[in-house]
Amino acid sequence: MGQYDDRSAGAGGAAPAQDAGAEHGPGEDPELAALALKILVAGGFGVGKTTLVGAVSEIRPLRTEEALSEAGELVDDTGGVDQKTTTTVAMDFGRITIRSGLSLYLFGTPGQDRFWFLWDELSQGALGAVVLADTRRLEDCFPAVDYFEHRRIPFVVAVNCFTDARRYGAHDVARALDLEQGTPVVLCDARDRDSGKEVLIRLVEYAGRVHTARLLDSVGSQADPV
Repeated sequence: MGQYDDRSAGAGGAAPAQDAGAEHGPGEDPELAALALKILVAGGFGVGKTTLVGAVSEIRPLRTEEALSEAGELVDDTGGVDQKTTTTVAMDFGRITIRSGLSLYLFGTPGQDRFWFLWDELSQGALGAVVLADTRRLEDCFPAVDYFEHRRIPFVVAVNCFTDARRYGAHDVARALDLEQGTPVVLCDARDRDSGKEVLIRLVEYAGRVHTARLLDSVGSQADPV
């Protein structure tokens, strides 16, 4: 159910969720004690993906940012994010421990469409995704919403509440994005660790329910007589 093998996380320089030789408590399942889940953080250009990963990560995050250039002005719409000087060209990577024995590996995706070929690779084995949204540029998160809906990857929409942006309620955002019924929308501050952590907890809970329901449906359909 979206479990991520932490042995493959070396690209991010992250330590395993738990050392292989670590002792476990009486009756504790070693696999459960070191559960690691893969989470994607997606959204449009300049919406705060790198900021969110950096704010919640308990390790020094891996970033692949490059300075914006004049050549990029023809393809990168910086309207509403005029102060942005860098952009992610591959991915961001971080890790956060939600509780004892449960860690999340965070993979921030690049926002520009010319880097979307990376999304298929990054989404392999993901439990779910956070789609960050900016109400000043709400249309920028449509591609991410479509991507995860079409691939049946559970996601939550997290509205990054910029100080100069008009505030909208979760219901208004869900209706504007025409989300499938039940898809959570939460308001957050991508700069704040506690706020970001709440978004991730909400995603894990929602994705867990979705995957459990699919598993039960699968078992039920197999049990139906032909």
